[in-house]
Amino acid sequence: MDSRTFADRHPVALIIAIIDSCIVFAAAEAASLSRFSHLLDEGNYLWVAGSLSLLVVLCSIFSGLYESWRGQSKWKLGATFLLSWTLPFVILLVGLFFTKQAESFSRLWLISWYLLALLFGGGFRGTLYAFLALVRSNKRNSKTVFVVGDREQYKKIKRHLTKHQSYGYRVADHLSLDSESTLSAADKNAIISAIERTTPHEIWFCLPLTKAALVTPLLYTLRHSTAEIRYVPSIDDLPLLNHKANQVADLFTLDLSCSPLGGGGRLIKVLQDFVIGALISLLILPLCFLIALAVKVSSPGPVLFKQYRDGLNGKKIKVYKFRSMRVHQEFDAKVTQAIKGDERITKVGSFLRRTSLDELPQFLNVLQGRMSIVGPRPHALEHNEYYKDLVESYMRRHKVKPGITGWAQVNGFRGETDTLDKMQGRVDHDFWYIDNWSLWLDLKIIFWTVFKGFINKNAY
Repeated sequence: MDSRTFADRHPVALIIAIIDSCIVFAAAEAASLSRFSHLLDEGNYLWVAGSLSLLVVLCSIFSGLYESWRGQSKWKLGATFLLSWTLPFVILLVGLFFTKQAESFSRLWLISWYLLALLFGGGFRGTLYAFLALVRSNKRNSKTVFVVGDREQYKKIKRHLTKHQSYGYRVADHLSLDSESTLSAADKNAIISAIERTTPHEIWFCLPLTKAALVTPLLYTLRHSTAEIRYVPSIDDLPLLNHKANQVADLFTLDLSCSPLGGGGRLIKVLQDFVIGALISLLILPLCFLIALAVKVSSPGPVLFKQYRDGLNGKKIKVYKFRSMRVHQEFDAKVTQAIKGDERITKVGSFLRRTSLDELPQFLNVLQGRMSIVGPRPHALEHNEYYKDLVESYMRRHKVKPGITGWAQVNGFRGETDTLDKMQGRVDHDFWYIDNWSLWLDLKIIFWTVFKGFINKNAY
């Protein structure tokens, strides 16, 4: 069962972006009432108002304004907001000047629009920020943190988070390590047991420089965990590995195993999935109807095959496919991969698998917010349990939503993974995609899938 919240499926950043767009447009209408005593009714004014609404959202995305506010300084948020909402107006004025359209618009209306937009937008954010701070101060909407490391560092972290409860973090438990360089079997068992007991949102390694050598064995011990893992050093410029530096609750952190998609990136990804997914769904609807008819005629049973897979952050999701096999019963709930000459596969199913047309119903998963068009392919639950101990950091694939196609698939890693080398190759490509994600990369993968990714030579 998919237990994620609405905020997990559809990031709050998307809602705020829609509100921002409405605020900019409402400010334009309010300025029109003030200047002309009526709402906007001329085409050029409406066109400019709509365009600027979109431009404000785009600038806010690229400035990081839609990243998580949790633990962020209100002054930093205010400065980012001012920049993100001023730059679009500057771009608009420059554009009107160079296109010689400036004389077509009332200067008083433009100035009033800008000031009202800042007033409405700033008021909305200030009110929301204050409300969230109040809620979190009452120990609600908080993220639990499990602290691993030095006892003195733990005490400092706990005092800091207790003093600043409005940041929305609270310590669930901690584990102190005595050794400075080794992690004993007892320590490993203790931390795994504690994590399973407390199920924290985040795990913080709070270690001084003298115990930095423990970070690697700790990270390996927690390789199966989907919690956000951060390193909180005792000095601000600790040069450890090459990970993204961040500031959480006024504390310097190195994000060792966190999702690569922040608020702005998640928003772009969701918009991309919704727009492209909806368009493709409409285009393939007639084809899906014909395939469903063929599946139904080829053998008795349901048209769709439904199976639970691991989704974002390891949460279970139900994935849809066109049924390509005869209805059968697996022994001991095992999942047996299809092999060459597999008698379970129907003739229609064989064609669907070779052409990857059996994957088309997963666009429904995309529109539900459970999957992305591009991402690591979801594996059967049994395969995850098997390979997570054989392939290092295997579960890091679930830091992003699973996809219908992915970087591994367009590079030939499709179909049966009957050897460890094949699975390692697929996972390595998934990791590369996660670390190098961009909108442009997603579009390239979709393009390559259309022209070379559908025919699966490894399918049976």
